[in-house]
Amino acid sequence: MRNTKRLQFAAVVALGVVIGAGGALLLMRILPGESTNEMSAGGGESGAVARGGQAAGAGERRILYWRAPMDPNYTSDRPGKSPMGMDLVPVYADEGLADGQVRVSPSFLQNFAVRTAEVHRGALPVLIRTVGILAHNEERVVSVQTKYEGWIEQASVNNVGETVDRGDALFEIYSPELVSTQREFIGAMEYVGRLREGGAYPEAIERAQSLLEATRERLLYWDMTEAQIDALAESGAVARTVRVFSPATGFIVEKMGDSMEGLRISPGMTVLKIADHSTLWAETEFYEDDLRHVTEGEAVEIEADAFPGQRWDGRILFFRPAVNTQTRTLTAFVEVANADLRLRPGMYVDVTARASGASDAVMVAAEAVLHSGTRAVVIVARGEGVFEPREVVLGTESEGMQEVTSGLTPGEQVLVSSQFLIDADANLKAAISQLLSGAESGEPPADGEMQHGEMPGPPGTMQGAASGMPPGR
Repeated sequence: MRNTKRLQFAAVVALGVVIGAGGALLLMRILPGESTNEMSAGGGESGAVARGGQAAGAGERRILYWRAPMDPNYTSDRPGKSPMGMDLVPVYADEGLADGQVRVSPSFLQNFAVRTAEVHRGALPVLIRTVGILAHNEERVVSVQTKYEGWIEQASVNNVGETVDRGDALFEIYSPELVSTQREFIGAMEYVGRLREGGAYPEAIERAQSLLEATRERLLYWDMTEAQIDALAESGAVARTVRVFSPATGFIVEKMGDSMEGLRISPGMTVLKIADHSTLWAETEFYEDDLRHVTEGEAVEIEADAFPGQRWDGRILFFRPAVNTQTRTLTAFVEVANADLRLRPGMYVDVTARASGASDAVMVAAEAVLHSGTRAVVIVARGEGVFEPREVVLGTESEGMQEVTSGLTPGEQVLVSSQFLIDADANLKAAISQLLSGAESGEPPADGEMQHGEMPGPPGTMQGAASGMPPGR
């Protein structure tokens, strides 16, 4: 009597496991009238010998015996009702299942649109998506400075954002030092001329010529152009102000002061900054676990929300030396080709890196994997409605595919939908088998099992270690 109550309670606990894992969907498979969808408990053939099998007609499955859906120990040699009032379900002779395997009916597979996919081997490229912010290409930012003191008297550009070409006039500057050097140059040039006209010794002319060349080099060092120096030599007149020309093509991205004209400048002061936007840098963040896939020189694709459907090519130039301790990311600088100048610094962009990944990986659809804590399980279809939960070891996941490093072989079929129902069935079968084997061996119930004379907890609770859940509230 005590064992019978323990078996009944074991069935109730197992049913609670089903409801917690699969909900009402699994419960539909074990209600009266659904005998074709039952879950096989495996074994039980000794009972078939004791009670005798029922002969089957040609092409029909032979029934060994009938059993109670909620108590596999209760069997009968004919249809009827179980002690719990449920219809007995048949156990067929061809239902020899290995441990952990379950069999479901074709109607169940059809009703729940159970789909399978083949395990295959192939290349699994790693697709890494991240975001970045566009910035100036620091290698193409030029600072306009002067090497002498002076005052800007006339400016050709005054606003940040203006574009200039290489050689365009930026401003005119008055500098006493520059005026003095121009006079030295003209004086040295005239002295060389007088020596030559007076038939001086060649050594004297050579020394005067060296002085002239030194003065010319000083003007070049002070950023006067060859054309300006030639014009000075031809005119022989000192220019009060000297034009400063743009050393690069690009956008004015920074300037000194609110107004250029009248600005006093000192040697080394940055007057303007010019940036070439034909290439930009994207400051991109990669998580630590992505760093094994991306390297310097890796090609990437850039997309901007401002231009849907358009992509730009880029490549990873270099990484910062340290990981950000707050975001756990490493900043990479990606060079982006921007020949059409549509991209602008400060824009948010999506960055996609395609790494080589695994070249010969065993893979399945990522949706086929059930994650349970530290375990990963797939449901393998063995054919003829038989399914087997199998623990696997996972590798890289990319583009909806999951690499499996252990547990599967190419060619096997795995479930990619409704697999949690089959997994719950297998768990129910294992739970019932363990509880029944404990009862048959006469072992005392484990902590949390119902003792003789105890009553189950109130509705909404699950008692016992089998549930693995706290009492409901």
